[in-house]
Amino acid sequence: MIDLYVYYKVRDEDAARLAPLVRSMQQGLAADGGATFQLKRRPEAKDGLQTWMEVYPGVDAPFAAALERACEAAGLHGLIAGPRRAEVFTELAPCA
Repeated sequence: MIDLYVYYKVRDEDAARLAPLVRSMQQGLAADGGATFQLKRRPEAKDGLQTWMEVYPGVDAPFAAALERACEAAGLHGLIAGPRRAEVFTELAPCA
């Protein structure tokens, strides 16, 4: 299992339209595969841009491809300024 973190920039003027689309997409992914999710943003905007992060803890590796398909289907790319960047983290093995 992995934890998937996806971050991207959102123009201030697009934030109110984008938020319900992302939440709907996340709820659809949860209903389809049981994924849990979070939607976060940095508290400050810079140069009219907000930084948002989607968090998907404890998903399997193929989930990233399903997430990208869901993002395309939801039409998120038109409201995002620049690319979506994904980072994968795994549990650190305990010391012996």
